[in-house]
Amino acid sequence: MSQTRTGLYPGTFDPLTNGHLDIISRATKLLDRLVIAVAINPGKGPAFTLEERVAMVEAEMAKLTGGATIEVMPFRGLLVDFAAEVGANIMVRGLRAVVDYEYEFQLYGMNSKLNPDVESVFLMADARYQSISSSLVKEIAMFGGDISQFVPEDIAVATTQRMADRMAK
Repeated sequence: MSQTRTGLYPGTFDPLTNGHLDIISRATKLLDRLVIAVAINPGKGPAFTLEERVAMVEAEMAKLTGGATIEVMPFRGLLVDFAAEVGANIMVRGLRAVVDYEYEFQLYGMNSKLNPDVESVFLMADARYQSISSSLVKEIAMFGGDISQFVPEDIAVATTQRMADRMAK
């Protein structure tokens, strides 16, 4: 009997971008189950609350068809501990550029020492999405730029409104 391939894809998802969706879509082709772990990270000063981010990710996941079973869960603490909690044996990480690689290489080294039973799988971002980051999306929206090519439609509307509200304060 083969082991279920359960992957964990962590992130702040503030907001969820088309790059995130690309990694999720591709990961579901490799796994039986994918847990999308929405990070509780107040240090990053998210534009959206944890509940809003979880709801946005869940809404977009409902549109995906085929592939792995997908679950969206908030998490706090060490990623390897959360992986063990949800039964994940694969950590899915997206790479956009050399800067991502250097950070992910360090993270991989630490995580493999903390829990050698969780394997990391790195997926290169599609060339169309390599320049997209949640931070840049928020910055563009803050100054009234069009972010519709970087995030799903509903998220573009919510992000544009949230950033306009922040600028008005």
